[in-house]
Amino acid sequence: MIDILRKYTPKFMSWYRVPQQVQSVLSKILLCRTPVLKGRLYECPECGSRCRVYNSCTDRHCPQCCGARRADWLEKTRELLLPGVNYFQVVFTLPNRFSPLILGNRQELYDLLFRSAWRSLDEVLRETGKFQPAALMVLHTWNQELDHHPHLHAVVPGGGPSLDGESWNTSHHPTQRNRRKPYLVDNVLLGRRFRKKFIDGFRRLVRAGKLRLEGEWAKLLEPEKLEEWLSQVTGSDWNVFVEGPPNGKSKPDQVLKYLARYVTGGPISDSRMLSDNNDLVTFWARSKNKANGNPSRPFELSGKQFVRRWSMHILPQGYTRSRRFGGYHAGKCKAYLDRCRELLPTPDPPPAAPPEPMEPSPPRCPRCDIEMVCIEQQRRPSWKEVFRRGIYADPTIYSPMFHIPSTGFPATAHEPYG
Repeated sequence: MIDILRKYTPKFMSWYRVPQQVQSVLSKILLCRTPVLKGRLYECPECGSRCRVYNSCTDRHCPQCCGARRADWLEKTRELLLPGVNYFQVVFTLPNRFSPLILGNRQELYDLLFRSAWRSLDEVLRETGKFQPAALMVLHTWNQELDHHPHLHAVVPGGGPSLDGESWNTSHHPTQRNRRKPYLVDNVLLGRRFRKKFIDGFRRLVRAGKLRLEGEWAKLLEPEKLEEWLSQVTGSDWNVFVEGPPNGKSKPDQVLKYLARYVTGGPISDSRMLSDNNDLVTFWARSKNKANGNPSRPFELSGKQFVRRWSMHILPQGYTRSRRFGGYHAGKCKAYLDRCRELLPTPDPPPAAPPEPMEPSPPRCPRCDIEMVCIEQQRRPSWKEVFRRGIYADPTIYSPMFHIPSTGFPATAHEPYG
């Protein structure tokens, strides 16, 4: 992935108008583990051979670092899981018609997506399940073809303390009392509640002037045009998918491991990449046709289009992709979990072993097959320092064929980025 980004980013940057945040992220990723960021010098104590290991950029979108951050997230979220409780995965998906608007208003509409999903889930579970809900939600913004496809994955326990906190309640199907398969909530009811809350919030944002509506979208500023457009996205049910534990037995670790892969690292991994020939990037992608079982097939994009689609999933600076709600909220989590343990009929699990340290292991000498010793270590310079001193002026340092001034990449305004 990093080689493809380094190869095609110059073409992408010369063709599209790119937001400053995307420029900054691509700048950091292209410098990851290069001499610009300095690093450590290792020496073999036996044969004296040496090697250099350069520092990582530590940007959360980088495809070749932040493994420790993923491991830390997974370790912390595992603390939310309790024995004897079924956990469900709930996926909230927005219609594709919202995608262009969200690309121009990511902060506001991603926030609205989180709020609407949680409030609808909280409301329905309190009505039908009669227990205090909790949820861990992670934002995904892509599909298999790297198009913009915003949706939320939520991990939700299928039970909790009753609304008065005096007993433990488990979700049950309203009519199938002898049902063996775990049940959380009616997905159609949840989808309609989610649709209503998102549409109401979207209408408030437009009327308050908090969304950037330009070009053809300026028509939504007229109340009649807004209602006409909204009627086109509310004419059918929205897709909310509820997946229960496989084989009726909860293994939430599987869901958490799946979500952890997308907390950092970008929308596609090296394992899906097939080839890069003749300015065409080919990778595996599942078919959109669910009727034939969603088989994976090779999918092609031009180099600059591949970088464009990849960079569409760079989040606004400081934006939190993973959030906790209800009982899992930071201010309530300890009291909520303690109460759950008091009410659950199952014993507490044995204390987990402390996680292994994530310090980088020293490289091994290719000749002697022993660990090398660090004899020199340089701190990674600040990004302000990196961009200020004109890093690409020295031809001995890695250069991606273009220059990054202090303000970011130069961009030629041929086409809009989004």
